[in-house]
Amino acid sequence: MLTIDIDTARRFILGKQGLWPGRRWQGSEGTAAAMRQIEYLQLDPLQIVARSQDIQLHSRVLDYSPGGWEEATYGQRHFFDWGGWLAVRPMDELPHWRVVMRRERDGEAGDSRIAGMGRDHAEAIVEMRAILRERGTVSNRDFQMATRTRTQSYRGRKDSSLALYYLWRTGEVMTHHREKFERVYALTETVAPSHLIYESDEDEADRFLIKKEIAFSGLARIKRTSETWQRGEPDRAAKRLLAAMLADGEIIEVRVEGWKALHHALGSDAAALAELSAGRVPAAWAPLATTTTEEVVFLSPLDPVSARGRAKVLFGFDYVWEVYKPVEQRKFGYYVLPILWGDRLVGRFDSKLDRATNTLVILGLWLEEEALGQDEAFAAALARGFERFVAFLGASALDARAVQQPLLVAAMQSVGVIENS
Repeated sequence: MLTIDIDTARRFILGKQGLWPGRRWQGSEGTAAAMRQIEYLQLDPLQIVARSQDIQLHSRVLDYSPGGWEEATYGQRHFFDWGGWLAVRPMDELPHWRVVMRRERDGEAGDSRIAGMGRDHAEAIVEMRAILRERGTVSNRDFQMATRTRTQSYRGRKDSSLALYYLWRTGEVMTHHREKFERVYALTETVAPSHLIYESDEDEADRFLIKKEIAFSGLARIKRTSETWQRGEPDRAAKRLLAAMLADGEIIEVRVEGWKALHHALGSDAAALAELSAGRVPAAWAPLATTTTEEVVFLSPLDPVSARGRAKVLFGFDYVWEVYKPVEQRKFGYYVLPILWGDRLVGRFDSKLDRATNTLVILGLWLEEEALGQDEAFAAALARGFERFVAFLGASALDARAVQQPLLVAAMQSVGVIENS
């Protein structure tokens, strides 16, 4: 068992996710490498300033352009999207996920809704299979509501929608591409390489899924193993498998000082944890340009290091994405992004993109410590972060009238992106 302090834990998790000590990828190959490193790229349709998945890659890939993940996924076929928790996954992992897909079809994955959907809409499923074979690609919009049986499911209001969703969740079809973020489906054999369309061994899949979840978290607390790989006697099977993986060195136990629960990391990450504990940065993490101390990074609303309460645990930073809260219940704003400086979350800002003037408008900026408003190093780093963010969005200017700290405003003016008129 390794014992580490909270600073080491925080830097390890940031580094595993490619956020610290700075961007270490660039270009289309770098985008694919970053997507693989973060394990799951969660997708979200909302586009306020940019979509969450694009902001997430912007924070990791030098000079990333919106939509780069789509080219890697649907253009180059290096990845595929799937799941009730919608995320992009590497294509070469498909055999493992096909085990999960089959378990969902057969009602073995702890959630019987997919199997029930197959029974309830059997006729529509047969129909959609035939139409896909005939047409090649199909989207939900191809079927008019007036011609379909209505449903009450949040997955779709037409039986055709649910039939296509069922076929996608159970692996018969995949997302061929997206149009205005809506999936366009095609039969799996026309999307995935033929050598990947098979199911891996059950035990191999279970081990993969555990390691995948640990890699995604960096440090994972395994209280109750994922429903996606449980079989037979879930609790007993989980304990046996975890014990075997610990014995084999595939995973290791890690205790973080100040945290009550025991966590797990990949055995292959033991060297990186040792380096960080000794105060060194792993050589593979060297940034291509500025560090996060020299230039702040804005985290996406769904970034795994800060979403779902993790910001509070890792950074002592209370962050809740308020986009789905009623206006009167919002504390900060609709689309607030955390600000990473060095290895700490030091503030947040809300913004919108005024498309009429092509201006990024800061609606509010809140710092965790008031003294940061007078810190020249932070001011310079924040200005560089906004300069890069404006370029990423393709905006022509930044409206910072809502920023209350004169030093921060002056720093933004110095990089030539601010527009206060």
